[in-house]
Amino acid sequence: MMSLWSLLTPPRARMRRFALLDATGTCRALREASELPAEAGWVEVRELRNQWLGQALPLEAMIAPRHIGMRPRPALAA
Repeated sequence: MMSLWSLLTPPRARMRRFALLDATGTCRALREASELPAEAGWVEVRELRNQWLGQALPLEAMIAPRHIGMRPRPALAA
């Protein structure tokens, strides 16, 4: 019966987990959503842990680690 129900309903978006980091890499908030939040500073993480709040986020927790507070610099013309 469950397979029939899944055929009749549209697929649900997979929930992903995000952590909001400040410029120093400190975790300020945690969120679970189907897509990346629009505000700057959110990174995707493997899991949500409340003990990260107010602490530096471990690099191994991030799915795609990036440099916190660093913006790509434009290439200088020679």
